[in-house]
Amino acid sequence: MPQLKEQARQIFHETLAAIDIPATMQRKLQRKGTVLLCGGTKIDLRNFEKLRVVAIGKAAHAMVEGLRLVLAPFLRIEGIVSAPTAAQKPLPGMKYFVAGHPVPNAESWKAAEAILALLKKCDEKTLVFFLLSGGGSALVELPLGSALTLDDVQQTYRALVTCGAPIEAINTVRKHISAVKGGRLAAAAQNATKVTLAVSDVPVEKESALASGPTLPDPATVGDAKRIIAEHSLYDKFPLALRRWLDEGKMPETPKADAAAFRNSHFFLLLGMDDLFHPAHHAAEAKGFVACCDNTSDDWPVEKAAVFLLEQLEALRKTHAGHRVALIADGEVSSPVTGDGIGGRNSAFVLACVERIAGKKIAVLSAGTDGIDGNSPAAGAVADGETLARAQAVGLDPEDAFRRSDAFTFFSRVDDAIVTGPMGNNLRDLRILLAEP
Repeated sequence: MPQLKEQARQIFHETLAAIDIPATMQRKLQRKGTVLLCGGTKIDLRNFEKLRVVAIGKAAHAMVEGLRLVLAPFLRIEGIVSAPTAAQKPLPGMKYFVAGHPVPNAESWKAAEAILALLKKCDEKTLVFFLLSGGGSALVELPLGSALTLDDVQQTYRALVTCGAPIEAINTVRKHISAVKGGRLAAAAQNATKVTLAVSDVPVEKESALASGPTLPDPATVGDAKRIIAEHSLYDKFPLALRRWLDEGKMPETPKADAAAFRNSHFFLLLGMDDLFHPAHHAAEAKGFVACCDNTSDDWPVEKAAVFLLEQLEALRKTHAGHRVALIADGEVSSPVTGDGIGGRNSAFVLACVERIAGKKIAVLSAGTDGIDGNSPAAGAVADGETLARAQAVGLDPEDAFRRSDAFTFFSRVDDAIVTGPMGNNLRDLRILLAEP
């Protein structure tokens, strides 16, 4: 079984290597002279006097580098980058902010102000590239309510990220209380031509949830935001200034698809779910597993997802009797914080599997492609049929760790935490379940 666990780690790392962002951008964005091809959109760079770049998200630095490689030496890029880490190779013309995630910090606020100031100067002769990736919601933030402080925004985010709601619901609320989300950055540069390039960590056809959709029409409404606030008992957890703003009925509607800002706006998905599934599937098959991909459990509660995926793994093993099998899943499970421990949804998922796979020839891995899992220093964790016995031998109880939201501590004690450091990427979480006959 230790070998099975190591193979799960190998599949994860091989998948990470296959989703290199600069290489992907050079492959998917084609420039022929002054003409840039983005999917089905053709842009002649000669039609613009200014080119500006706004990069937001965990993959911001890699995306900026990729765009530079595509455009060089024709144009020098200028603009703003807001990311959770400092740039290793800052580019001239770019202003950098090391912002907060999962809770905004002062740099998140300053980045929002700088981006709005930049976009205000963009006219019909300006081409703006928005480079968006996961984590962008917290990395650029400015409240619509002028009375709200940074402390208020931080309290709001803590309430949202710990309430157990799906990410789409959380972002629906964020969009309706923010000056930079839900299409409002597109509206800020209404007359400019806008191209959004995305590395997506949200479900397919839910791209407006990526970084809370700053450049896309918002399909959600004020009514949806109010319903989510009520369903998840968020009102009483919000700061007083936000509650007053809500009580005064000041929540405006977000820009919709017919808004003028979107007439000259283009969206292109650089990396998404399939770009994560394909290399993981290939890596598993290369190691002799019969592999299957299943995205059914996306946004499910963590324990429900664990039960379902383990059942699917057993069914796959029965269908392919005598063969090693692999089940690959991606997406995000919901894992409400119920204690003051260290961990995140990925290690919580694996923890929910530990007792269920005890004594079986099964390995389970779940990790974030951004290298970050909740408030822990790990990307996630891996376990096999021997993990429970090894944990009990050092006095660990998986149920107790789960209840205290302390999955990282549990797995670090048994040397099963997966620590990669920040990866400069952020597609989706990846779950790898392996079984032997």
